[in-house]
Amino acid sequence: MNEDHKPYIKPQTVLPEITVKGVILGIILSILLAAANTYLGLFAGLTVAASIPAAVISMAVLRIFRNSNILENNAVQTAASAGESLAAGVIFTFPALILMGYWADFDYFETAAIALCGGILGVLFTIPLRNALIVKQKLKFPEGIATAEVLKSGTEGGNFIKFLLAGGLIGALLKLCEQGFKLWEGILEKATVLGNKGYAYFGMNTSPALVAVGYIVGIRISTLVFMGGAITWWIAAPLYIAMFGYDETVNELVAAGKLASAKDVSAVTVGGTLWSYKLRYLGVGAMLVGGLWALVSIRHALVGAVKEGLSAFNKKDENIVLLRTEKDIPMHLVLIGILVMMVPIFLIYQREINMASVTLFMVVIMVIAGFLFSAVAGYMAGLVGSSNNPISGVTIATVFTSSLLLLLLIGTGSAKGPAAAILIGAVVCCAAAIAGDNMQDLKSGYLLGATPYKQQIMQFVGVAAAALTIPFVLSQLNQAYGFGPKTDLQPDALAAPQATLMQSVADGVFGGNLPWGIITIGALIGVLVILADIYQEKRGSDFRLPVLAVAVGLYLPFDLDSAIMLGGILAWMVSRYHAKNQATTDYEEFDVKKSNSEQAGLLFASGLITGEALIGIAIAIPVAQSGNPRVMALLEHPMSDWIGFGLVLGVSAILYVMTTMVFQVSKKE
Repeated sequence: MNEDHKPYIKPQTVLPEITVKGVILGIILSILLAAANTYLGLFAGLTVAASIPAAVISMAVLRIFRNSNILENNAVQTAASAGESLAAGVIFTFPALILMGYWADFDYFETAAIALCGGILGVLFTIPLRNALIVKQKLKFPEGIATAEVLKSGTEGGNFIKFLLAGGLIGALLKLCEQGFKLWEGILEKATVLGNKGYAYFGMNTSPALVAVGYIVGIRISTLVFMGGAITWWIAAPLYIAMFGYDETVNELVAAGKLASAKDVSAVTVGGTLWSYKLRYLGVGAMLVGGLWALVSIRHALVGAVKEGLSAFNKKDENIVLLRTEKDIPMHLVLIGILVMMVPIFLIYQREINMASVTLFMVVIMVIAGFLFSAVAGYMAGLVGSSNNPISGVTIATVFTSSLLLLLLIGTGSAKGPAAAILIGAVVCCAAAIAGDNMQDLKSGYLLGATPYKQQIMQFVGVAAAALTIPFVLSQLNQAYGFGPKTDLQPDALAAPQATLMQSVADGVFGGNLPWGIITIGALIGVLVILADIYQEKRGSDFRLPVLAVAVGLYLPFDLDSAIMLGGILAWMVSRYHAKNQATTDYEEFDVKKSNSEQAGLLFASGLITGEALIGIAIAIPVAQSGNPRVMALLEHPMSDWIGFGLVLGVSAILYVMTTMVFQVSKKE
C-alpha cells in the first residue's frame, strides 16, 4: 500500500460491505438513477454524476438498520452510480438507430444485452488501471473525493435528504403541470428578422432540471456551454443569413424538404430548422477535434498507465500477499471475462448485420476502441471528473472512424454500414462511461479503506440492474415523445443531441453528404478553444477551457444552453456569497457552514433533476399507450411561455435563498 495514504478504515478492520439490504438498495437506486438520467440526457444532452445523492439516500435508508457501516454505504453508492453512467452510454448511441430508421423501436433483448456487455467491459477494462491511476499517480478524481467526504460525515445523511426530497417534489410538480397537463409552454423563444440580412434570436427552456444541471456543473462549464450556443446562434446563424439572405435561406430549406412552405413560417422556426439542417454540424467538427485531443494530450501518461496495468496480467496472484484494501478481481478472471463478453456481442452484431467477416471486424474494432477509450475515460475522470469526461467526443470519434473503415469494407448503398458503426460506438460508449464512473468509485473506496474487488462486484450489480431497465424506458420515451427536432407529429420530441449527431455522421459518411465546410469550421473552433486552454494552463489560470464543453454548446438547442447558463450564474452567486462571508467567520466554522450549504444546494438541484425526469417517464406511459401526446392536457391551448419563465426564476430564487439560509444556521459541531 502507498505509505502516504491512510484509509479511513484500516486494512486490518473487516466490515460487511456486500450485504443483502445493500444489494437490494443498490439495485433500486441504480434503476431510479438510470431512468432519470436516460430522460435527462435525451432531453438536455448532459448527464450529471449521481454518486453524492446516492450516498446520501443510502445513508438515510441504512440508518434504519443497526449494523450498517460506511463501507456498506460506499458499496451501495457504487452500484447506484453505475446506473447513471450506463444511461449516458446508451442514450448517446442507441437512439441513432431509431433516427436513421434502422430500428422501428428498441429491441429489448438486444438493447439490454449490448448495454450489459458494454458496461461489464467498462468495469473489466479499468481493473488493471486502478493501481496505476489511483494509488501511484494519485490523480484527483474530484467526485470520488467528494463522495468519500460525504460518507465520512454520514451522520448528516438523514438531515440532508430533506433537500433532495423537496427538490424532487418541486421538479415533479412543475414537470407534471407543463408536460402532462399542458398548462404553459415549456420554451420561451423570440426571434426577429431585420430586413433580409439580419437575424436575432433568444430562447430559454423553462425546465428547472436544466437550471439544476448548470448549478451542479458550475459557472465555468456553464459559461463554456453557453459560449458554444452563442457561437452557433448569435454568430453563425446571423452570418449565414447575412451572406445568403433570409428569403433565400427559407427557400433553400423548403427545397431541401426541411420546411413545408415558405409562407407563414416564423423566424423562430427558420432559425431552428437552419440549426438542425446545417449549423449543428459545427458541433461535429469540434467533437472530433475534442475526442482526438483527449488522446493526444494524455498520451504519455496513458501509455505508462496502460503498460503498468497490463503488466498485472503477468503476476501470479497466489505468490503475492495483498492487504484487503489492495485486492482487485484477479487478472486471469478479468481476461476471461473480456473474452466471454465478446461472444454475445459477436452474436448480436451478426444478427443485425448478417455478414460474418464484417461482424468479426466490428468486434475487433470494438475491443480495441473500447479498451483504449475506457482507459482515456478513466484517466480523464481523474483529471477533470466524470461530469466533464469527453465521452461523447471519443464516441463520435469512434463512430466516425468506424464508418470510414466499414465504408472501405462494404461500400456504399447499404443501410447496414451506418448501423454497424453505431453498434460499435454503442458498446464503446457504454464501456467508456462506466470506466470513468468505476474509477471515481474506486477512488472513494481507496480513501475510505474499501475492498476493491467488492466494489467491482457492486459495479456489476449496478450495471445489470440499469441494463435491464433502460430499454423499457427508451421504448416508452420513443413511443410517447420521439427523438430529434420537434415536429407537428412529435411536438414534445426529446432532442437526443448526441444520438442525432452520431446518426448524422454515420449516415453522412456512407451517403457522402456531410457538410464538410461547416464541419471544418467547427473543427477550427475546437482548435482555437484548445489553444486558448493551453494558454490558460501556461499562465497558471484556474479558468480552463475544456473543448468538449464548448462542443456540447455548439450542437445543443440554444434554449438548453441558456437555461444551463442560468444555473451556472446561480452557482456563481452562491460562491460569491460564501466568499463574502469568509472574512467575517472563524475559519473552521466557515468550512463547516460552506460544506453544509454546498451539500444542501447539490441535493436540492439533484432532486429537481430526478423529480422532473421520473415524472417525464411516468407521463410517457399513458402517452405511449394512447398515442395522444395531449392525453393528460387540461387546457386546449397552453398559457403564455412567460409563466414557465417566471416559475423557473422562482425555483432559482428558492435554491439561492435555501443555500444561504443553510449557511447561516449551520453550527460548528
